[in-house]
Amino acid sequence: MEQLEFFSIPSPCIGVCQVNERGYCKGCMRSREERFNWQAMTADQQRNTLRLCRQRYLRMKRKQQYVSQSSEQKKKELGAQQSLFDE
Repeated sequence: MEQLEFFSIPSPCIGVCQVNERGYCKGCMRSREERFNWQAMTADQQRNTLRLCRQRYLRMKRKQQYVSQSSEQKKKELGAQQSLFDE
C-alpha cells in the first residue's frame, strides 16, 4: 500500500550554487541533472535524491577530515620550521 503524500518535499537548495570538481553543487550536493529535474521527479525520486545527497555530503566531510588529519600529522613529523633569521 502506497503512503499518501500530504506535503511536497522541498528542494534542498540553500542558495550556494557552485559546482565542485566532481560536478555536484557545493550547497546541496545534487548533480546537474538532479537540480534541473527536481520539479519533475516523483516524491520517491526526490527522497532517493536526498539520500544520495546526504551520502555525498558525509563522504566529502570524511575526506576533509582525513586530509586535515594528514596535514597535521605531517606538521608534527617535520616539526616547526626554523626562521632564516634566527641566530
